[in-house]
Amino acid sequence: MEQLSLHHWHLAQGAKMVPFAGYEMPVQYAGGILAEHRAVREKAGLFDVSHMGEISLKGAGAARFLDECLVNSPSEMAIGKALYSILTNEAGGVIDDLIVYRDGEEEFFLCVNASNREEDFAHLQKLRDLGSADFLLEDLSAKTGLLALQGPLAGDILSAVMGEEVSPEPVFTFFQTEVAGVPVRLSRTGYTGEKGFELYVAMEDLETLANALWEAGKDRGLALCGLGCRDSLRLEAGYPLHGHEISPTISPVQARLSWVVDWDKVASYPGKEVLHRQKAEGVPSRVCFFRSRQRRILREGTEIQSGGKIVGKVLSGTLSPVLNEAIGSALIEKDALTAKDWVALLRGKEIPLERVKPPFTKL
Repeated sequence: MEQLSLHHWHLAQGAKMVPFAGYEMPVQYAGGILAEHRAVREKAGLFDVSHMGEISLKGAGAARFLDECLVNSPSEMAIGKALYSILTNEAGGVIDDLIVYRDGEEEFFLCVNASNREEDFAHLQKLRDLGSADFLLEDLSAKTGLLALQGPLAGDILSAVMGEEVSPEPVFTFFQTEVAGVPVRLSRTGYTGEKGFELYVAMEDLETLANALWEAGKDRGLALCGLGCRDSLRLEAGYPLHGHEISPTISPVQARLSWVVDWDKVASYPGKEVLHRQKAEGVPSRVCFFRSRQRRILREGTEIQSGGKIVGKVLSGTLSPVLNEAIGSALIEKDALTAKDWVALLRGKEIPLERVKPPFTKL
């Protein structure tokens, strides 16, 4: 089990640590998950997500290569733009979802999930070695820290640190700058559904940046946030989590992520034919979201019935602090998608479920 660069910093701030993706990670701080969640929705929250993976591609052929790996078209991005994308296997399942940043004509930076970092890098290496391109592919994860500043007051807090107003750049853009005197890739992205920033920084500068953001924000309502509220925030927003709403056996079409796919692109990528067939012919099941009008959380794997038959299972479940009720996602068979009588079976008790189109709350 690895420790974050800020491990002792988190302990000093009252963090409760748990194992996650091979790291000891803060799951919550002294105030608790519900308070952290509300802070992000109402003011701001600071997350240390330095466990995430970062991969660099530099050199001739990098743009074409990514077109041949991902479901959309990084080659069409403008420099300074970011793009949400998906890495698929030959069966159309999801190896990982990630964000692509375009630094130059043939220079890209990827942020991937921590638990998939090694698999992603090996997959990209294999595909590169099968082709003719000779660009540099480098895993920067051990050198790169990442903080996420999220919430309505994120811009005010960042402006206070920088000593100047941070212009409201459009989402999925980024630029290189200095924050608290250290070089930062400042990205208008996040995983909470709120306005905010993700700040990539050299690992040796991470504590300087964290201290500056915390000192500027703690009197403005900033909360330190852990994995617990990160999960409830992303589920309220309807965002997928790898291993749950997307996986090697759940395709982007099943996960209702068809909007991510560039259906007109010429370049081939693993699973392209499968995804096009699924789009044309349909899929046997789809990811849906639900609310239950009660507080008992429905855990992953809980069976869902309709008409007395098992028609699906819960993929993710949590308590929404905003709605004060249990919400979640499920994989439902296609014949039951329009049914009005979904019930979850929890210790022999039937809990009626109401299908919801996310986000669950106004963002």
